[in-house]
Amino acid sequence: MTAPLKHSDPITVDVALGDRAYDIVIGRDALQTLGARVAALRPGVRTAIVTDRTVAKHWLEPAQASLAAAGIPTSHVIVEEGEGSKTYAGLEKVSEALIAAKIERNDLVIALGGGVVGDLAGFAAAILRRGVDFVQVPTSLLAQVDSSVGGKTGINSPQGKNLLGAFHQPVLVIADTSVLDSLSPRQFRSGYAEVAKYGVLGDEAFFAWLETNHSGIFSGSAAREHAIATSCRAKAAIVSRDERETGERALLNLGHTFGHALEAATGFSDRLFHGEGVAIGTVLAAEFSASLGMISPADAARVECHLASVGLPTRLQDIAGFTQEGLADADTLMALMAQDKKVKRGKLTFILLEAVGRAVIANDVEPASVHAFLQQKLSE
Repeated sequence: MTAPLKHSDPITVDVALGDRAYDIVIGRDALQTLGARVAALRPGVRTAIVTDRTVAKHWLEPAQASLAAAGIPTSHVIVEEGEGSKTYAGLEKVSEALIAAKIERNDLVIALGGGVVGDLAGFAAAILRRGVDFVQVPTSLLAQVDSSVGGKTGINSPQGKNLLGAFHQPVLVIADTSVLDSLSPRQFRSGYAEVAKYGVLGDEAFFAWLETNHSGIFSGSAAREHAIATSCRAKAAIVSRDERETGERALLNLGHTFGHALEAATGFSDRLFHGEGVAIGTVLAAEFSASLGMISPADAARVECHLASVGLPTRLQDIAGFTQEGLADADTLMALMAQDKKVKRGKLTFILLEAVGRAVIANDVEPASVHAFLQQKLSE
């Protein structure tokens, strides 16, 4: 597997969902085409941009300028950055702003931001007037390769992550890879965990390519577009076969059962970014698979080694404040995992590994073995 040596025209990935199919447009400076693409998609439309305070400083004005150049009227609402906005209160703020802006069923909501903004704006669009279409303009690596694709929208409950939401597909995704240059190193690394996830769960050749070429992704070479496009193609293929996660789409949650519990245990705070939770969760899933004899310890170590090599946390002890503040005990983590969306009639479901590049859905995992595994990891 090789990546192009030079930046080229935008790459378009199709999400094949029949009459709800849409394009993911990936490339440097793609944000400049927002207005033209929206105008071609929905002539005469009005729009409302939902963004957060940090993204607005960098990208709200360029987005508005692109829409204005295409003759598209727009308004905007700005929320605070971070998971604290993915709440009932955040949903109320955005929904009321969209109503006040007189966004109607034939108009468009534009989610300009990372995963939090995409999830929040998408959910608000899904329930506004019983359903308004929306466009995803993801500004983080994590959102470009994961949360902006596939139609999952929602907010958090105090009892768990993403427990309230709807499947609501966007009508267009514009992933401008140049906006990623403004991310902090920690934010970019957090998103990279989701890129690596696609290799671990279903594409060993891509994972091997990442082991060799990850520096180009971080530096902004053409490897970045290649990695994002490969990730989006992988997710689009699964979504097109299982849109509402009744089967194989659950594989995309590799690392998330552990990761979401860790996010909840740390209060959805900046102690642990989502991608960092996924990184630790992916390593835990690999090590748990090894403990069950499903994969070799060497395979689990390979996953851990690569994620650690790019600076991601891979152990529970890597979580900020672990030694000072401690972390929830195994009982609490088990209770948090019991709220996972993949739980069915109280039975735990995990995404485990049979090899690097081959994940499987493991239904009815024995809770006692998970508990013992977590106790071991917490004491290391």
